[in-house]
Amino acid sequence: MLRCRVIGACALGVLALAPAPAQACPAAGPTEALAWRAEVARPVPVYTTLPGRERRSAGTVRPRAAAWLMVTRVAEDARGRCWVRVRLPWRPSSASGWVSGARVRLEPTPWRITVSRAKRSLRLLQDGRVVMKSRVVIGAPATPTPRGRFAVLWVQPWSARAFLGSWVFGLTAHSRVLDTFNGGDGRVAIHGRGGASLRDPLGSARSHGCVRVPNAVADRIVRRVGADELLGVPVEIS
Repeated sequence: MLRCRVIGACALGVLALAPAPAQACPAAGPTEALAWRAEVARPVPVYTTLPGRERRSAGTVRPRAAAWLMVTRVAEDARGRCWVRVRLPWRPSSASGWVSGARVRLEPTPWRITVSRAKRSLRLLQDGRVVMKSRVVIGAPATPTPRGRFAVLWVQPWSARAFLGSWVFGLTAHSRVLDTFNGGDGRVAIHGRGGASLRDPLGSARSHGCVRVPNAVADRIVRRVGADELLGVPVEIS
């Protein structure tokens, strides 16, 4: 578990849907081999359902809260406009909503990360094929790593000798038992290992909920995928 670097504010209210040019949805929605991500370049209203003329908003996502969002579904409304359902960066970890395809830039990604709590392992997949795997440290029984479908929210280089290791991948996942941690939100991350965290061997369950990987693995993931290209990538924790 670590302190969250960025937090987005959620403003509830009723918003009138601004006219947007028609945009064709992707020919195929997310699959096991191909995911989609949506770039947030400006504040984007989020709706609980596919909007008609006026709907109650589920909030607003701003670039500082999430530069890219994971797309979970695509659809067209009655007027043929594209809408995408996205995983949101705030609590609960399952929070989702609909955003206009005209307000984001959609991009496919072949990458996916899976974490098995039972096997205490992480896999990096490209086009549905495993291209990298590693043993990991998962959450302790009292502070378990949450199960679910999440996304990489932000990526930040760290110090290889520090507790968090060489890289930190903040996720849309939140601890189910810790509302806050170390003065910040109880957000779950995938991060490296250094300093005192090396005392917990790979394959153990001793973290506050985060998934710890060897620094060499974190480095290889960033080199292979790219730090910016990791944003919005699905992370399946089972």
